[in-house]
Amino acid sequence: MPDATPSTPAALPAALHDALAARFGAAFSTARAVCEQHGRDESPFDAAPPQGVVFCTSTADVADAVALCAAHAVPVIAYGAGSSLEGHLLAVHGGITLDLARMNQVLDIAAEDMLATVQAGVTRLQLNDELRHSGLFFPIDPGADATLGGMSATRASGTNAVRYGTMRDNVLALTVVLADGRVVRTGTRARKSSAGYDLTRLFVGSEGTLGIVTEVTVRLHPQPAAVAAAVCSFPDVAAAVDCTIALIQAAIPIARCELMDAHAVRAVNAHDHLGLPEQPLLLMEFHGSAAGVREQAQSVQALAAEHGGSDFAWADTPEERSRLWKARHHAYLSALQTRPGCRCVTTDACVPISRLAESINATVAEADASGLPYFIVGHVGDGNFHVGYLIDPTQPAERELAEALNAQLVRRALALGGTCSGEHGVGLHKQQFLREEAGDDAIELMRAIKQALDPLQILNPGKIFV
Repeated sequence: MPDATPSTPAALPAALHDALAARFGAAFSTARAVCEQHGRDESPFDAAPPQGVVFCTSTADVADAVALCAAHAVPVIAYGAGSSLEGHLLAVHGGITLDLARMNQVLDIAAEDMLATVQAGVTRLQLNDELRHSGLFFPIDPGADATLGGMSATRASGTNAVRYGTMRDNVLALTVVLADGRVVRTGTRARKSSAGYDLTRLFVGSEGTLGIVTEVTVRLHPQPAAVAAAVCSFPDVAAAVDCTIALIQAAIPIARCELMDAHAVRAVNAHDHLGLPEQPLLLMEFHGSAAGVREQAQSVQALAAEHGGSDFAWADTPEERSRLWKARHHAYLSALQTRPGCRCVTTDACVPISRLAESINATVAEADASGLPYFIVGHVGDGNFHVGYLIDPTQPAERELAEALNAQLVRRALALGGTCSGEHGVGLHKQQFLREEAGDDAIELMRAIKQALDPLQILNPGKIFV
């Protein structure tokens, strides 16, 4: 079980401290409170904070900060919204955190090409607010209002992935600062290319270990003419999952298909005052023409009835849809409030859709038998689900139990032909599982790429590899 013990970080080399202070002035801080704020994410890990924080506003700021740190072989960690779940941004080897949240400019919206270029600190909600009158939108929705730089670094996906894909499918070009401070631009505004190595895809999902993303060019999609959401309750998780498999295999072009187990429903009912039946449910959304949406909805309603679905309810207005999706996005925080003072050990896995029921049913049985409080949510339309184990941080045995359950879940997913992480990434938490999934030779190849691009091992060290 990877972890790090909090401690007072060693002082920065005096020459580096002075160089950063001279270059960035008040935008460089070593204040304890600032460092501690940037030494936490949503993972259950504890680690010492970074030794300093630089607030960047441009690619030039990032390049200069990285070059100065490289000259002293001091680690550099990129920080966006701080919403990562697997310890990605923790300064486990000390160093300087680069806060990119002030890099929040939408640089270009090319509506005719259905593209947008943004700085790394722009969030998904901010971009969609800019697009609201354009007839276009950016569909990747991981739940948290994450930054597009962070979403690129972790290859995020979320609720819309079943129809619109992941960040891998929607990032066309990047501006990246390398480990020595050089700036490279990958990709173009063209929709496809066969020119050379695909460096864009190399950096997407690299978790800040190969370079720091400072600008992102993303695909945009037409806002659908009609949108409808529906919620349907099921007698158990197995029935909800079987219904999901049936609707995907029937090629119904659903935009979102989200599972919430009874524990998650109970939590959001309390947090958002919804009054949903406290049973497992599917929350679905349909995009298209008015006629197409009606046809999709009728087909899904019939399939749901065949699998024991009940209380099928529609949310046709934007306000009703927003209320439901807001509750779904609040599931994590809502669950935390059901056990005051707890921490959440989260995990995710993704399996072929045909093995989804087997994977989730076994996970439910193990979690119920453990007696540990938990909840399940999932983007089950693409075989991805999440489990949150709610632990008392003062009870080490609960943390050990949660990690044992996580290991069983992940190894089962691997045995079923799936992956150790559908969207959370590896970070600190899933390093051993990545080795089990990819194999030693593939891991050594990844290490060779890392060594070639970051010979001093200063970019987010200690992540991805055991």
